[in-house]
Amino acid sequence: MKRSYRLKTILTLILFLVFVSSATADKKTDAVDKLFSQWDKKDSPGCALAVIKDGEIIYKKGYGMANLELNIPITPQSVFYIGSVSKQFVSMCIVLLAKEEKLSLDDNIRKLVPELPDYGTPITIRHLIHHTSGLRDYLTLLGIAGIDYGTYHKEDVVELIARQKQLNFNPGEEYLYSNSGYFLLAVIAERASGKSLREFAEENIFKPLGMKNSHFHDDYMMLIKNRASGYFPSGKGKFRNFISTFDCVGSGGLFTSVEDLFLWDQNFYHYKVGEKDLINLMLTKGKLNSGEELDYAFALGIGKYKGLKTVGHGGALGGYRSVFVRFPEQNFSVICLSNLSSFNPSRLGQQVTDIYLADQFTVEKEKPVAKPVEETRFIKLPKKKLQEKAGTYMDPKTGAFRRLGLRGNALILEVSGQRYNLAAVSETEFKVLKVPVEMMLKFEKQDKGKPILMHIYRDGKKSETYESFKQVKATPEQLEEYTGDYYSEELQVTFRLALKEGKLHFVHRNAPENPLLPTLKDKFNVRSYRINFIRNEEEEPTGFILDAGRVKNLRFDKK
Repeated sequence: MKRSYRLKTILTLILFLVFVSSATADKKTDAVDKLFSQWDKKDSPGCALAVIKDGEIIYKKGYGMANLELNIPITPQSVFYIGSVSKQFVSMCIVLLAKEEKLSLDDNIRKLVPELPDYGTPITIRHLIHHTSGLRDYLTLLGIAGIDYGTYHKEDVVELIARQKQLNFNPGEEYLYSNSGYFLLAVIAERASGKSLREFAEENIFKPLGMKNSHFHDDYMMLIKNRASGYFPSGKGKFRNFISTFDCVGSGGLFTSVEDLFLWDQNFYHYKVGEKDLINLMLTKGKLNSGEELDYAFALGIGKYKGLKTVGHGGALGGYRSVFVRFPEQNFSVICLSNLSSFNPSRLGQQVTDIYLADQFTVEKEKPVAKPVEETRFIKLPKKKLQEKAGTYMDPKTGAFRRLGLRGNALILEVSGQRYNLAAVSETEFKVLKVPVEMMLKFEKQDKGKPILMHIYRDGKKSETYESFKQVKATPEQLEEYTGDYYSEELQVTFRLALKEGKLHFVHRNAPENPLLPTLKDKFNVRSYRINFIRNEEEEPTGFILDAGRVKNLRFDKK
């Protein structure tokens, strides 16, 4: 009798625990669904999500539509372009080839890519892996030239990179993300293996892991089963198609699904492809010549979120956005693949993590620099206080330029031709409204005669500091001397500078619509470009040097 009673008690307890566990799981998945609810409808693109814990997908779902024209919904089997998340598969190919002794990570890349010039100091494969090569970013170069991606192919890019006479910096001296590095890693893998990257990755990674819906897309005409089409927002709930003929691989190029990426995720625990030493190598951070350790390993960013170690990467191209982040000590991962350009998978991935790992965070995340609008209390400042802050600011290290205008009783931040309203949280702190990431500005007054400092804080990034300065003014007559045609031998393009309504403009194909804004003598900014004119002994402009973030010191000579 007692035994029967005990058995009933145990069964009741088990059923209770199962019920509680199920209720908790339902509560979490309901919270996740709420995060993605604005895209979970039949007239919107969206995303596929997979949440992984202890070797299993504990939740997977598609939100929104894979194809708006054919009314096909997104599912966990939908196949997306994942942009730079692809890079870790390229680095694995390189690691596998190194194990086969078909290359060495410390090889000079000219050994397999002799087309590249000799820059005086060898660039190694390891430099490419960790973005310390100094090579100019080919996507930025093509953007400067006004050439749309998808209108060029592999041979064109090799030739473009080989035409660059200068590096952004000496190899190993700095870290600067460069898609050229991973594009060349794909070329190196192909030449070392005798196979295309698509073939080598299929034979050595995708097939052994069972990733049946993954491939490097080196032929834009190739059919892709279950492909999710990419989209751009077009205002008022409408969307435009992202039509791409882009088939360069290495810097990106992988099509895959969240279910396939789960199989790749598990390889970091069970070593089905590559032994433990190779997986450990994949997680090894790069170092600069100075010995400074980077947060970037083999196409895997090593970081922390609320005190927990993370390993991950994001990706973007056209109408696609993606993030894949692993919490190795918790055996937990989040994969989010989207087919909408305005989607922010990194932020949403963090929010999913908050739902599942809330009780495991060891420290509070750094205090958010900007609370959600609905949680922030704004104040109204006198116009005089706003006028004190309006003006132009420059980063003394990079020359990057920011402008604060005043419209009515509101400050306006101008960034790369876009304008964003600021709302005051205090006399010195302002929230930037309607930006993709949380962003806050904080002003700091220095001693009399010294510039005002403007600190910009972005969610999850180090702060940037800008100094106020007096922007030069130029009359149309003064600007006239800069007009004319300028040629870049490295890009093999000619840019024309002309006056429009008294302002200096680029007028070449796909040129920035905004005028060049004078900052200091012979220095101008437009969009993300910084332009410094060169003069001869007669003080005549003979050319200019263009900096654009991932491309530095690009020379144009006046014809």
